Amino acid sequence: MVAERRATVGFTVKSGWASAVLVCGTPASPQVADSRRVELNDPSVPDSRQPYHEGFGTARREGPELSRLLASVEDFGQRSVTALLQHFQAGGYALVGAGVVVGSLTPPDAIHNDHIRIHALEGQLFRRVIEEGLRGGRVSSSIWRERDLYGLASKMLKQPEPALRVELTALGKTVEGPWRVEQKAATLAAWLRLAVTVGRA
Repeated sequence: MVAERRATVGFTVKSGWASAVLVCGTPASPQVADSRRVELNDPSVPDSRQPYHEGFGTARREGPELSRLLASVEDFGQRSVTALLQHFQAGGYALVGAGVVVGSLTPPDAIHNDHIRIHALEGQLFRRVIEEGLRGGRVSSSIWRERDLYGLASKMLKQPEPALRVELTALGKTVEGPWRVEQKAATLAAWLRLAVTVGRA
């Protein structure tokens, strides 16, 4: 029987989807094992991609339609995250933690600008969907704000930010598909969780 490889998964949360990257190895020598896009809203329900939007910059009113869209996101998104975790586990990976990268940690109720608050509500929704999916899979998670990520990683991993950026670019060469800001942030979040959970090798 092949021994399970310890791994962590990082997510960069977007509206209706997330970039997910699986990282294994050690904190001193991380390896990217998988990178993919995870859909968090049902493509057959287009309005669920931005459920709090009625139109451009206009908030959808409370009511049956909003409730239906939110329920659709929660159901579809959690099933997507669960399927992703099961796929990784079936591939022989023991998931020991997850890192979730978000744009903001400000509570939506504290935001006075209507349009910005709508986006904050959607960010909170899709983050919660991922967290609940992870919780259902018994994978502990940490939440980090994207703009804090590199500074925090530099301290925790004891590497200067420029060196981290170079290594993240190199790690992307081992997997197929896009390797942009979202994938790099998800990788760094998984790398940080590897350091937290496994300890520096």
